[in-house]
Amino acid sequence: MKKLIITLVVLIGSAALIAMVLTNNKKENEAKIEIINQGDGKAAVKVTSVSLQDMDLSYSVNGNFAPIRELEMKSENPGIVVSISVNEGDYIREGQVLVVVDDKYLSLQQESAEEAYQKLLTDKERYESSFETGGVTRAQLDEIELQLRNAKIRLEEAKRRRGDANIKAPISGIINKKHIEKGAYLGPGSPLFDIVDVSSLKLKVSVDENHVVQFKKGDPVDIRVPVFPGKTFSGRISFIAPKADQSLNFPVEIRVNNDKESRVKAGMYATAIFSADEIKNALFVPRSAFVGSVQNQEVYVLREDQTVSLRNVIPGMIVGDRVEILDGLEEGEQIVVSGQINLYDGVAVEVLQ
Repeated sequence: MKKLIITLVVLIGSAALIAMVLTNNKKENEAKIEIINQGDGKAAVKVTSVSLQDMDLSYSVNGNFAPIRELEMKSENPGIVVSISVNEGDYIREGQVLVVVDDKYLSLQQESAEEAYQKLLTDKERYESSFETGGVTRAQLDEIELQLRNAKIRLEEAKRRRGDANIKAPISGIINKKHIEKGAYLGPGSPLFDIVDVSSLKLKVSVDENHVVQFKKGDPVDIRVPVFPGKTFSGRISFIAPKADQSLNFPVEIRVNNDKESRVKAGMYATAIFSADEIKNALFVPRSAFVGSVQNQEVYVLREDQTVSLRNVIPGMIVGDRVEILDGLEEGEQIVVSGQINLYDGVAVEVLQ
């Protein structure tokens, strides 16, 4: 019984609190409307004139550099590390020997495979001679030829494994991290080195839908890196994602050739500046003029009798806080940019300065 009373008290208290909050919100909204609606009952608004403007469509966005190629190099065969010829920070070339693994066991495997292959090769020659005289059947000759082919495959595999005892660089780049030391035992898949190629870099940025349609693969882009003030790097768009990410922006990659000293590092912060043609003599209005949002395609136009008319317009390009108007407005008309919440078609307004 006691628990029931406590529960009822809590519920009644919660209901009272909710009612008080709703009442306060209502009073605040009424106060705001009272402030906006001045003494004569007219809705107070701010307006601006529709005018022809020139608009620079250049666009900048920030991102981070990534290496053009990076690789986590791993071992393919087991063995003990005999020598390592590189250290972290060293530049390496594709095909350069980086690590030598003890190949004694691999050498024995190759010799065994070679002996087996040579024996079968001799047996095949003997079977071919016997087949001509009727000493063996066609099936026996086919069988020895199959064994010989398999033995050749095993020999080639043994040679390749022994050749892999000299572990070579798969790409050119810089040793970013070394995972092994001399004397270490390697198993298949053991990490060896992290290699990064920063001869070129990829600047990864995200571009919104209004701007991504203005660019194409191969377009030049100026790059500015804050740690190199006053210097501009040149890049070209190498990739534009065909699908937006979760933030509804499109991933774009810009390839930038690094200087000889490779001063620009992967992970550095940079700004991409996309050049675009300037729009001449186009109608632009503030984004705040739209009722609700640009997608609604509606604005309030001020009439000569100080009333407003709700009008449908066709928006074009959005540039920052300005929206191009393709149809629905004329130069010189005045549109409401603040106070739309209190308006409806035909209502009288008072224009605030």
